[in-house]
Amino acid sequence: MLVDTHIHLDAREFEENRNVVMQNARNAGVHVFVVPAVAPANFSALDRLASTYHDVAPAFGIHPMYVDAQKDDALDAVRARLERGGAVAVGEIGLDFYVEGLDRARMERFYVQQLELARDFDLPVLLHVRRAQDAVLKQLRYYRPRGGIAHAFNGSIQQAEAFIGLGFKLGFGGAMTYAGSKRVRHLAATLPLESIVLETDGPDIPPAWRSQGPSLPEEIRRYAQIIADLRGLELDAVIQQTGANAVAALSGLARYLQAGTDSPQ
Repeated sequence: MLVDTHIHLDAREFEENRNVVMQNARNAGVHVFVVPAVAPANFSALDRLASTYHDVAPAFGIHPMYVDAQKDDALDAVRARLERGGAVAVGEIGLDFYVEGLDRARMERFYVQQLELARDFDLPVLLHVRRAQDAVLKQLRYYRPRGGIAHAFNGSIQQAEAFIGLGFKLGFGGAMTYAGSKRVRHLAATLPLESIVLETDGPDIPPAWRSQGPSLPEEIRRYAQIIADLRGLELDAVIQQTGANAVAALSGLARYLQAGTDSPQ
């Protein structure tokens, strides 16, 4: 039941050794890799990935950091791809108020329109919420998509509770491996376990023991162990619950877990 709920396996960092990376993760017990697109330009590559590996669950959307590079009709490409089916979520979408120089108004317009798409297709969303939790929440309260995951969560306890109240799970991964990440570690230790899912965001957000990266999906088991240690739980209990949480957030994952994922197709 180990699920990496957020990994960019289509990234160039994995091109030369993707098979090895994925097999090492499977050997560590990872059953499913949720791979969100970042822009229409990589939809075809993600489709090829999902058709090659039966444990790759794709999501399609436009990442907030890629919005400025898109033409105004880019959202038509998202809609067209969603109409073909097979997506477990709309993502990666959201807001990023950390990176300077991004067009916030354009970013928010793309975010809102993709929430509308998620609602139209009755799909959950994979949210990018860096330094933008309140702004993301504001639109979620209005558009009310079918839940999903707030990826790489690093907000306050009040913001965490707001996401949970809207039916969202919160993604935890490499950030909590650093002793200095006190807020993230506190959240991982105290939030309801039913609200937590595991992720790597590979190749980004590498763990403390490999801070130069890339972040690898095989680390998911160690992330589960960290949560178990923080909470005084058995590892198997954390693995079982976070896997169930992933399916609760992204119901399309159920077919991947039922199928079994020992090897590529």
